[in-house]
Amino acid sequence: MDPRSPLVIDTHELSRRAGSQREVSFTAPAPADLGIDVIGVPEGDPIQFDLRLEAVVEGVLVSGSASGRLVGECARCLVDVEDEFLADVQELYVYPESDAEPDEASRMEGDLIDLEPALRDQVVLALPFQPLCSDDCLGLCPECGVRLEDEPGHKHEDGVDPRWTALQGLLGQDEKK
Repeated sequence: MDPRSPLVIDTHELSRRAGSQREVSFTAPAPADLGIDVIGVPEGDPIQFDLRLEAVVEGVLVSGSASGRLVGECARCLVDVEDEFLADVQELYVYPESDAEPDEASRMEGDLIDLEPALRDQVVLALPFQPLCSDDCLGLCPECGVRLEDEPGHKHEDGVDPRWTALQGLLGQDEKK
């Protein structure tokens, strides 16, 4: 763990006294790949943290919120979308000598805690599964790909379904008889 990382916090001031607490507010750049395929936080974008660090018997409980900007594309029409996120953060970081299993709680390294895994978990859970530019987005035309929001009256002439073209030939032969 790199103590110079903007998402690593030193808890030395809490001095392992259960009940002691400290509130911190800071802005840190977003780590890479914070999101899903269609929407996420751009790398390096500022994320605002408002956290409370509380010393408990097992370690340090971090609770609060993280907020920032989301950038992606509409799942229906593929236009660029921008939104805001607000993710609740609550994570217990146990002391290095704790008997807690690794999957039960995050582990501190000395007095340092790394917020990135907890941030990643909470932000990804807060993301919309299919982001939309608007709730009533019409999407794209399935035939030509034009954005239906830009051309609401968009239509195509009724063409013959290509699966029926062989039958059209039979219809023509019956008419000749």
